[in-house]
Amino acid sequence: MYTALISVPELQTLLASKQPCMVFDCSFELMEPDAGERQYQQAHIAGAVRADLDRHLSAAKGASGAASGGRHPLPAREAFAAWLGSIGFHNGMQAVVYDRQGCNYCGRLWWMLKWAGHEAVAVLDGGLQAWQAGDGALGSGAAANPGIHSTRSGFALSPAKAVLATTENVLSKLGRPVQTLIDARGAPRFRGEVEPLDPVAGHIPGALNRAFAMNLDADGKFKPADQLRAEFDALLAGRDAASVVHHCGSGVSAVPNIIAMEVAGLGRAALYAGSWSEWCSDPARPVAQG
Repeated sequence: MYTALISVPELQTLLASKQPCMVFDCSFELMEPDAGERQYQQAHIAGAVRADLDRHLSAAKGASGAASGGRHPLPAREAFAAWLGSIGFHNGMQAVVYDRQGCNYCGRLWWMLKWAGHEAVAVLDGGLQAWQAGDGALGSGAAANPGIHSTRSGFALSPAKAVLATTENVLSKLGRPVQTLIDARGAPRFRGEVEPLDPVAGHIPGALNRAFAMNLDADGKFKPADQLRAEFDALLAGRDAASVVHHCGSGVSAVPNIIAMEVAGLGRAALYAGSWSEWCSDPARPVAQG
C-alpha cells in the first residue's frame, strides 16, 4: 500500500500487476477553470479518471451540508463517497493522484480520501511530467466513466484519517501554543501586499509562512525526507509539530505542506479547509499584515 508518494517506476509496476488501482488526473488552472479538462483531453496517464477541483472535489458555494466554507468548500463526506462510488472506486483500491501543476491540486483528492477514511492513496511524485519523462503510457480524449464497468458497488466511509479544522477551532486557539498555523500562499499574498482572489489582504495573526512550492526540487519532485525535516524544524523553531494546522487561500495548495511534513516523519497535520477565503469573509475576525 502506498500512502504518501509513489514513484513512476512503482506506479508502472503496480499497474502491470493488475492489482485494484485507480489513477486520477487532477490537473486544474485556478484562473482558467476549464483548462484542466482541456489538458486532460490532450494527454493523461492511460486509463486515468478525471477529478476536477470545481466539479468533483468542491461543493457549490452556499450549498447546504458543505463541510467547509471559502472559495472551494469541501463537500459533505457522504456526497464525496457517492461520487467515488459512481466512478467505480471501492474500498479495496489503491488510489494514485497527480496533476501537472506541481502537486497544487492533486493533493486535494489525496487529503479528501484520507478524510473519507481511505489510507491507500498516494501522490505520483513529479506528476505527469515525470510520467512522460519515464515513457509512461499516455491516453487522450474525453474521460469515460469507469463506473459502468465496475463489478463492485459503492464506496463505504470509514472513520476519518485526516483532521479537518474549522474556523471555530482556529479562532478558539488563536495565539495559544496548542496551535501553530502555517500558511502555504506566496509571501506577497501572505504579507498582504497583493490579493488577487479574496476581498481582504493579509493573513491570520500569528501564522507562519511556507509557500507550497518550497517542498519540491527543480524536477518537481518532493525534496528528500531529511531536507524537508530540516526545513520544517527551522520553520517551527521548537513548536510542536502536532500543533500544526495548515491553510492557504481556499484549502487546496495547503496540502503539499501536509504531505511534506508526513514525508519528513512529522506526522499528519490538520487542514483548515476554509482557509483565508473563509477567515476573511467575516470582518470581525482579526487580520495581520506584514
